[in-house]
This record gives sequence, C-alpha cells and structure tokens, in this order.
Amino acid sequence: MTTPETSAASDIVNAAAASQGPDLLTIAIWIGAGVLGVWLLAIIFYYVKGLWGSPRELYMLYLAKIFEYGAYGAINMTFILYLHEDCGLPDVAAGTYIAWFSITITISSILVGMVCDAIGIKKTLLLGTCIILASRICLPFFSNVYIVTFTSFLPMAVGMGILLPVLSVGIKYYTTTAGAALGFALFYTLMNVGWALGAYIFDAVRAIFGEHEIINVAGSGFEMSTYQIIFVAGFLLTVPQFLIFIMFRRGTRMTDDKGVVIDPPAKAVDAEGVPLTIPRVVVKAVNDTVGIFLQVITKKPFWIFIFMMAMLVPVRLVFYHFHYTWPTYGIRFFGDGAKVGNIYGVLNPMLIVFIAGPVAVLTRNIRSYTMLAVGTVISVGAVGIAIAPADWLAPLTDTWVGELIFERWLHVPEGERVPLYLSLILFVIVFTIGESIWSPRLMQFTAEIAPGGREGTYIAMSYIPYFAAKMIAGPMSGMLLRDYTPDDLPPGVEHHSSHHMTWVWIGGMAAITPIILITMVKLFRHAEQQNIEAATTTSIEPDKPDEPDESEGPEEPEEVEALENGDPDWRRDEPPEPGHD
Repeated sequence: MTTPETSAASDIVNAAAASQGPDLLTIAIWIGAGVLGVWLLAIIFYYVKGLWGSPRELYMLYLAKIFEYGAYGAINMTFILYLHEDCGLPDVAAGTYIAWFSITITISSILVGMVCDAIGIKKTLLLGTCIILASRICLPFFSNVYIVTFTSFLPMAVGMGILLPVLSVGIKYYTTTAGAALGFALFYTLMNVGWALGAYIFDAVRAIFGEHEIINVAGSGFEMSTYQIIFVAGFLLTVPQFLIFIMFRRGTRMTDDKGVVIDPPAKAVDAEGVPLTIPRVVVKAVNDTVGIFLQVITKKPFWIFIFMMAMLVPVRLVFYHFHYTWPTYGIRFFGDGAKVGNIYGVLNPMLIVFIAGPVAVLTRNIRSYTMLAVGTVISVGAVGIAIAPADWLAPLTDTWVGELIFERWLHVPEGERVPLYLSLILFVIVFTIGESIWSPRLMQFTAEIAPGGREGTYIAMSYIPYFAAKMIAGPMSGMLLRDYTPDDLPPGVEHHSSHHMTWVWIGGMAAITPIILITMVKLFRHAEQQNIEAATTTSIEPDKPDEPDESEGPEEPEEVEALENGDPDWRRDEPPEPGHD
C-alpha cells in the first residue's frame, strides 16, 4: 500500500536521480544517435559530392521523393485498417481489395507510365501529382467502399502509375552517365528515409488521436476517424511535392560534355515525325506489351525463365505481409496504440540505409545466385524467431535492453511489456540483414539469366508470377488475420494463442525460395553460366546486330523502370549499390 510517506520518499529518490544528470543509458542513446546521424550525413555528403554540378532539379526530385514515400508509407500501412474498420470490409475482403489495388498500380505504370515521352518530365510529374492529390483528399471524407474505389483508389493507382516511373527516369535526365549509379544510390537511400517517415507518422497520429476514435473536426459536425486523419497527413505531405514540381525548368537535362543544358520547348514526335499524344502512347504501350508477350510465350527458354522467377516470388511476398498483414496483426495482439509502425516501418528501412552500402561493397565480387541463396536463408530463418516461444527473451525485459525498447522507444506501459515485442524486433533485424544481402541482387540476377538481347523484355515479363502471387497473398493476408488474430477478441497471448501460426504460414511460404535455390542449384547455375559464356563470346567476337523486327515491338528501358517503381514493394526489388560508380 502506498502511503504519503512512501510517495514522498519516492519523489525524493527521483529528484535525487534527476539532479545527478542523465544516466548511462541516456548518454549511450545520445552518443549512438549522434554517430548514426553523422554516418547518414556522411553517406549523403558522399553522394552529393559525386553529383556536384547536377541541375537543381535533381535535388528537388530527391526532396519530392522523401515527401511522396513519406505520404505513401503512412497511407499504405493504414489501408487494411481503414477498409476493415471504416468501410466495414471483412478481413479477407479487405486483403483481396488491397491486392487488386497493388496490381492496378503496376499495370498502370506499364500502360500509362510512358506518357513522359509525350509531354515531358515536368508535365508528367505535375499530372501524376494532381491526380494523387485529388484521390488522397477524397479518402478522409468517405467511408463507402464503392465511393472511395472510384474517387480515391483507382485514381491513386493511375496517378502513381504516372508519377513513380518518372521519379526514376528523372535521375537519368539529371545525372551524367558516370554519376547515374550515385544518383540512384542516393535515390534509394532517401526513399528508405521516406518510408521511415511515413511509418513514424502512422504511429504518431494514432498516439495523438487514439486507435478507434471519431474526431469532430473543429466543432463543425463533420466527423473523421483516426485512420482518415492519417490520410489527411498523407495529403499534406503531397502538397509541397506539387509545389516542388512547379519550380522545375522544362527541358533541363545533364550532359556528359556540356553540363546542364536547357532544351527549348519542342513537340514530341515519334520516328515518323507524328506528334506524340497520351492516347497514342498508351495504345502503343499496350500493343507493344501484348506483341512481345505473344512472341516470347512460344519459346522454351521463356518458360524456364518464368519458372525460375516464380520460385523467387515467395520470399518477396514477405514484404507484402509486412506492409498489409503486420499492422493489423500487431494492433490486435499488442493492443490499441501499439507502435507497430516503428517496429518494422522505421527500423527496417533505417537499417537498410546503414548496412546496404557496406554489404554491397564487401560482396560485389560474389555471384548473384550465391547472394540470393545465402540472403534468403537468413531472411527465412529469421521468421523462426517470430514463431518460437518468446519466453526465452523474457529475462531481457528488466534489463537496459528492456528499458531502451519499452520505455525510451516504444513507450509500452508496464503490464503490457510482453517478450513478443523483443522477439519481433529481433526478427526484423535479422530479416533485414538477409534482405540487404539478397534484395539488391534480385533484379541483377533476373537480368543475368535472361537471354542476351532480350533482357528488357524478360525483366518486364518476370513480374507475371508476382502478379499471380499477389492474387493469392491478398486473400491469404485476410485469412491469417481472421483465423489467428480475430478482431472480436481482446489483445494478449491468452486470447490469441495461435497468433504464431500467422508467421508459420508466411515463413513456410517464403521457405520455398531458398529450398528451390539450393535443391535446383544446377538449373540456376547453368542459366548464370550461359550468360557469362555469352558475354565472353560477345566480347571476343562481336556479332553484327540483327535488323529490327517491327513485329516484336521496341524494348523500352523506361517500361522496365516503370514496372519496378510502380509496384508498392519495388523498394525491395533493385536498390542500387551505394558508392558503386
């Protein structure tokens, strides 16, 4: 029982401790934060130094990238919660809905992303941003799934299909050939910073307004849920992005010999001199894609390639579950207000920022297949940490580790500090280490095993298995939430005793990739060796290039980039190697 005397004594002890200044843990935190801050600044300085002399549009593009991924990161983590809580969709329906939304973004990037050829970078950036702004401002005002589908989700998919590819294309326009690698490396670094910002906003808004609160906006009688307020935050982050793009100079590009050049306005035309328009570009993109697909599906190497790509899909889908299954899972298990955004959405990208560069440098001479096999084994093995009983980490709860995590970082109340927090954090750390090994090599390996001369086509087609897998992963996400962390039960392990089965299914699915990589090593190494031999033969005896076949359609590098950047999980597909010039 607490008495006035014991309370006063406690106050005296606390005051005495405060008078002695910061404790060792606080000092260590500040030193660690300072070191990491200096490290991040050093990384950015290294990139900027290598890009010195680039047009201002490059740096404005980077700033816009942080805003866009900050906005999309916050909104993305909220989608499933909003569809379930506000729109009333069951778990499985919400998971299926978001899967189709994700697929629509990628399809839009293929069919619409080439409008840059017709109207230029600045107009394309403004067009995409305007559509995204309109779609994001509608989300806070509606909770009817049919209304938000046509006013928000579909326009947002189209807007992102227009905008995101051009953010990548802009790096090519605003850097020299030698500086492109640095440009993309800094692009990837700041993209991860944007994702971390979005996850922080996701947790911060929920901490301020509550998890399931309905807020009366300024006494106007208009009500808005916490999740809709997160959408407002995303909209507000998109506004400065629009202002940045307005300040772009039309026709600006960086050249190897003349530096920054500003081309006079000119009408975009095709090879025959016919003016390019958005409808013509979209129709051409559809025809080219269909034509190329119809041509390659008749060839045996294509199906071998697709099989190998399909075997790499399962581990990639772990990211899908981190984005869409994890937030709801964490909130239902840990309780309202749990900082699930910090545990993955902040920790993972910030770790990637600091360790991707050293890993890339240390492993640059190791074959892509080896990196894929080792990295996926580590990442899949990390899932076992989430599956195993968390009691083995319980002793850390009352140590400086527990204080650092529960009090200083996640602010978990005393009574709710369960060991599962620790095991999931360790899971994310180990998974991220594996990711930093295999993820940068995934698209590189895709290009390496594609038949020579058709790399662009095959890289684009490599997403076919991923499309199909998302149709399964979406409903699967909803089923896992429905069966193992249902929303009609209170939080806690005593009510969600089978919660670990969520990770059993996700880990079991992801394990397909390293198992296939190891058991079918001859197939993958044979494909890799063929590429090496072909490259060697080409370097010794260059072949005369074949005459272009009009029926095949052109290979568009921008189309491949659009595919990479339009996917919400693209940040895991091909991060450039920092510092590799």
